[in-house]
Amino acid sequence: MSTDADYKPGLEDVPAAKSAVSFLDGKKAVLEYRGIPVEVLAKESSFEEVSWLLIKGALPTQKELADFDRELRQRRSIHFRLKDIIRNMPGDGHPMDALHAAVASLGMFYPCHTVTNPAKNWDATVRLIAAMPTLVAAFARTRRGDEILDPRPDLDHAGNFYYLLFGKEPTPAIRKVLDACLILHAEHTMNASTFTARVTGSTLANPYQTIASAIGSLSGPLHGGANEEALRQFEEIGGPEKVKAWLDAKLAANPKYKVMGIGHRVYKVKDARATVLQEIAEHMFAESSRPVGYETALELERVCAGIYGPKGIYPNVDFYSGVVYSAIGIPTDVFTPIFAIARVAGWLAHWTEQLVGNRIFRPEQVFTGKNDQKYVPLDQRP
Repeated sequence: MSTDADYKPGLEDVPAAKSAVSFLDGKKAVLEYRGIPVEVLAKESSFEEVSWLLIKGALPTQKELADFDRELRQRRSIHFRLKDIIRNMPGDGHPMDALHAAVASLGMFYPCHTVTNPAKNWDATVRLIAAMPTLVAAFARTRRGDEILDPRPDLDHAGNFYYLLFGKEPTPAIRKVLDACLILHAEHTMNASTFTARVTGSTLANPYQTIASAIGSLSGPLHGGANEEALRQFEEIGGPEKVKAWLDAKLAANPKYKVMGIGHRVYKVKDARATVLQEIAEHMFAESSRPVGYETALELERVCAGIYGPKGIYPNVDFYSGVVYSAIGIPTDVFTPIFAIARVAGWLAHWTEQLVGNRIFRPEQVFTGKNDQKYVPLDQRP
């Protein structure tokens, strides 16, 4: 029987699995996918290649990457009845709810009833990566009265997603920053949604239900929803010149006020993903100008450094990703679905790993209730 001495709220510092997918050192801002620094991958690789790397465990050969890329392009389209389901979803619903339902539905149209067939597992893996941008864009368009577009097989993963959203091709700079965002969000060790995927996967649930459960976990504001909250925060501030007064007022009202996008459960220095995202975004902003939200974020980071820096609290990737997505023209409530489009690669890598020597998760609890209580008949209760 477990005791209070054994209890770790949120399973903090409790190993939940052995994994070779990614490595994180929060004190040194090191994040590696299969041993390769994420900042290198964001600048030099592509989301397609990174997905293969995460799932297969090594960089692909030219032929492997070409074949994988072709498989992805072939599986972007979705069944016409699934499009009808998306069209009939409430237009005022949140896109994460729509994605959750659509991914579960995807598994009904392209079933993978058992996880013991490697060929079926691979087909589902490729289809989930390929179709999630289609699902997100389909709801984003239909809720505003636009027709759902067919995927463009001549465009890469990031470029096709942008086209599905807006009906036009992205500029090279926008395509690059979107591709980099997908890479930076693709994997992050044993976070809440990845743990959710492994728990669901450990029951031998099909891959679509496994990913749907992870999407549900990601939707919370303490996880994937943080980028939405960070952007709303910058909008509330209203400009870089108002940052100090805004923060002073917040701290005066609540000395423990949490600035969205500042701080991380693991990182004790600035998130390396935030640093590389800033660098890549600057190239995109060079085509036009820096958005007010981005200037506000820079100033808020500067002011917060003097307050929170000594405590090891610095910006994470969500601090800047929302500003970048907004500059591209993506609606605020689509930010977290983009996170899911990226993170599905990491979830599937962990799911694949979980199936090897699988053991269903069944943790213990610390019981805090009563024992030996008597049942009182209904007519005798006060």
